[in-house]
Amino acid sequence: MKSQMTDGKTIILRLEIDTNVAHFSKAATAIEQAKGDIVAIDVIHTDKNKSTRDLTVKISEQGATERLTEALRTVPGIRLLHISDRTFLLHLGGKISIQPKTKIKNRDDLSRVYTPDVARVCQAIADEPSKAHTLTIKRNMVAVVSDGSAVLGLGNIGPYAAMPVMEGKAMLFKQFAEVDAFPICLDTQDTEEIITAVKQMAPAFGGINLEDISAPRCFEIEQRLRAELDIPVFHDDQHGTAVVLYAGLLNALKVTGRELSEARIVVCGIGAAGTACTKMLIAGGAQHIIGVDRTGILNADESYDNTMWQWYAENTNAERRKGGLVEALQGADVFIGVSAGKLLKRAHVESMAKQPIVFAMANPEPEIRPEEIEDIVGVFATGRSDYPNQINNVLCFPGIFRGALDSRASVINEEMKLAAAEAIASVITEEELNRMYIIPSVFNAKVVEEVRRRVIAAAQQSGVSRRNVRE
Repeated sequence: MKSQMTDGKTIILRLEIDTNVAHFSKAATAIEQAKGDIVAIDVIHTDKNKSTRDLTVKISEQGATERLTEALRTVPGIRLLHISDRTFLLHLGGKISIQPKTKIKNRDDLSRVYTPDVARVCQAIADEPSKAHTLTIKRNMVAVVSDGSAVLGLGNIGPYAAMPVMEGKAMLFKQFAEVDAFPICLDTQDTEEIITAVKQMAPAFGGINLEDISAPRCFEIEQRLRAELDIPVFHDDQHGTAVVLYAGLLNALKVTGRELSEARIVVCGIGAAGTACTKMLIAGGAQHIIGVDRTGILNADESYDNTMWQWYAENTNAERRKGGLVEALQGADVFIGVSAGKLLKRAHVESMAKQPIVFAMANPEPEIRPEEIEDIVGVFATGRSDYPNQINNVLCFPGIFRGALDSRASVINEEMKLAAAEAIASVITEEELNRMYIIPSVFNAKVVEEVRRRVIAAAQQSGVSRRNVRE
């Protein structure tokens, strides 16, 4: 039996003990010798010959799970039935469920929610399709759609393995913004098939959140769906990252006394997130941006097969700088990393302007760890929760979709995204703002409401709102 658990946590061991051969004390001794600490014992079943128990065990040392497994196997009369931890237990049967808003208690209730009375509602929608927004779940339902091709730090793990992530996303929608969301993992990675599938399911949803679809396919999929559907389509890996990055950068610039229009910015990793971040920075007024990828600095003097790289080269690097990351960072004010772990070195940061801003957002391993440069950096941010200033998309997508659904927006446009970023940044007051606190916690209750409010206003001002929202 091979353990799937990692160390440094609590695990649960289910043991079957042949009481004619072994006593529980032998199992306890084996666990203790393998550096496990038993914190709870639950008897599941017992009879004259056998006893089944769940042992909650704390482990902290590297390899402790494997040592526990081997130690217990060597004890006669002890059978290890199963190893789990709280994370795996939480996922049993999935993390979400569907509950009706009203109970069916009698025949009259049945006739109103189903046949025959429901026919009147169906006919009303058939006569006026826009009523689906008010008379069905479409009003408050978002589809979280993935093909499993670019999941977290796991890569192309496919639709089945991607489901736990999409379920988690649906939970976040509900908890933070009361948006109902349903995970949909498509068993195809063909661009046209994905577009067709989403269009065919769109009648049930008020918005589409695209998730973990690899570049460059994600660009075309989002662009096509935005053009061909009349509901918001939002690729969170691109725009969610861009919104929260921009929010954090606004406050980091304040802390270090810089202006966005004058700041020299280097973006490392020109994929979905890097391109979206750059477009938002340009929309916000940034004028000095250089993009670096594995081929080096993107330059309009060159020609690229990658259409996004070609766009990037033509819209950034006005000075036509050439070279690699070392050349790009000379004198730069800001480093934005959406690339790979351990790519940035202390010497690189030392070549930047004084008190530079470093956003090392590669996950799970950032481009550089903060402890390596904390004495020379002005503001540091990562995508990790165990360091200050976490750039986390959870700050963005619940409030954006809440606002988009409430205003019945046809799209989530640049104005709405900028408004969301400014809302997130504004939650931190001038008195609170400092180098270790430029971005609010995901559990800050003010974030969703402020994002919602400003997104609704931006939707109305930009003419994409189809409902007049009165607070």
